[in-house]
Amino acid sequence: MLDINKLSTSYQVKKLTPLDADHALQLVQSNLNFFNFCPPAPTRHSILEDMKIVPADKNLDDKYYLGYYDEDKLIAILDLITGYPAPKDAWVGFFMVDAKCQKKGIGSNIFTDLENSLDKNGIERIELAFPKGNEQSQQFLLKNKFLPMDREVPVPGYTMVIMEKVFHKDNK
Repeated sequence: MLDINKLSTSYQVKKLTPLDADHALQLVQSNLNFFNFCPPAPTRHSILEDMKIVPADKNLDDKYYLGYYDEDKLIAILDLITGYPAPKDAWVGFFMVDAKCQKKGIGSNIFTDLENSLDKNGIERIELAFPKGNEQSQQFLLKNKFLPMDREVPVPGYTMVIMEKVFHKDNK
């Protein structure tokens, strides 16, 4: 299990619970343009569902639905599953920075700290997806050195583009 207190050097990190759903919804609603690429728009119910959904071969012990706080303000949400899709991988199912906090390096800072912490925990690669056509998401991921895997996954209403970042390679 990850020590979530070590996932950021700049922000307080806390596992979000159903009691945090309203604050999480406010954050994601600050970025409604994102949902133009992957409808439907978020609801409190969809946030609560996201908090507990895991791939078939994983359980909630592998899931970290996290809030990043600057003092008492929720500024980012990260949905992370460790050991997926392979044992030394981590999957980011969702990541969003509050719209008022974007373009300040916060998201890049969060990912840098996340990669450092995951690397110390034996994770070698992060895999994630963004909605095809969402240039803002694509540019953020490319800036943070994620590479396309030449894989796209159609889902009802849109297509997800799979990307990865390998940050630890064994030289064996």
